[in-house]
Parts: sequence; C-alpha cells; structure tokens
Amino acid sequence: MDALLTLPRIRMVLTDCDGCLTDGGMYYTEFGDEMKKFNTRDGMGFSLLRSKGIVTGIVTSEGVKLNERRAQKMGVDILESGVRDKLPVVQRLSQERGIPLDAVAYIGDDINDLEVIRAVGLGCSPADGIPSVRAAARYVTNACGGHGVFREVADLILSSLEGADE
Repeated sequence: MDALLTLPRIRMVLTDCDGCLTDGGMYYTEFGDEMKKFNTRDGMGFSLLRSKGIVTGIVTSEGVKLNERRAQKMGVDILESGVRDKLPVVQRLSQERGIPLDAVAYIGDDINDLEVIRAVGLGCSPADGIPSVRAAARYVTNACGGHGVFREVADLILSSLEGADE
C-alpha cells in the first residue's frame, strides 16, 4: 500500500466493467459472438471484500448477458447495467444501503466515470485509464485494465482495515 495514502473506512466498492475488469477489448467470433477476458484474481477480490462485510458491485454502460454471467459467478452484490449517467446511480445505491459517498470506492477508466471518481471517498483508475481519469483518481493502480485492477484495489482496502484494527 502507498504509505502516503490515507483511506477512509470503505464500506462499498463499485467498479466499471470494460477497461477495469477487462482490458477494454471487444472480441467477436466469426459468428458474431462477443467474448471478454476477465482476470480470476478479481473474483477473489470481490469475495475477500464481501467476507469483511463490504458491499461490492459493478456499474456499467454495457447491458450484455456476458457481464451478468460474470457478476453471478463472482457473487457480486450489485449489478447495474446499461447505465449512461453513473453518478445518480451510485448516489442511489449509496442512499439505499445507508453508506455515505465518502465510504464508497469506485474504479473507472474513462470519461463517463469521472463524476463518480470525484464524488466518492476513494476514486481509483487503472494504470491505463485515460489521462483525465488518472489525474482525478486518488489511487492509480499498477495494474492495467483486465490484469487484476479490482484485486489490487481490494488488497489496498483490506490492508487499510488491518491497520485500523491494530
């Protein structure tokens, strides 16, 4: 963990999908089937956070079954698909769960994530997020999208909890 980064007590972690949980690539077969590559370590990150009572979720503009299947497999608490304006959705989720925005972490990589990154307690970007997102984020991962970004943020948050318990 970055010794200079002091984290708020995070109670909910949300992430964009494409460019964060995936490398942002869109793979299509000759028959038009869409494929995405996810990192299995991110699945463990979701599980580890949930084991500490932290709510997890995906907020994505994509509304595809592939994302639903991955979210189900990982046991994600929240999946919001087809979201164009993410900040109102994150604000609603925060209010519904009784979790203030400053206790929310959000991972995003592109311009449609900027408002949320600025509004939450811990805004994060993958190493290959667009420059304006990296600049707005409190934490920029070492990992690029699709290469364990969520797990890196989960480990950061879990490390901060261990420090708070001592």
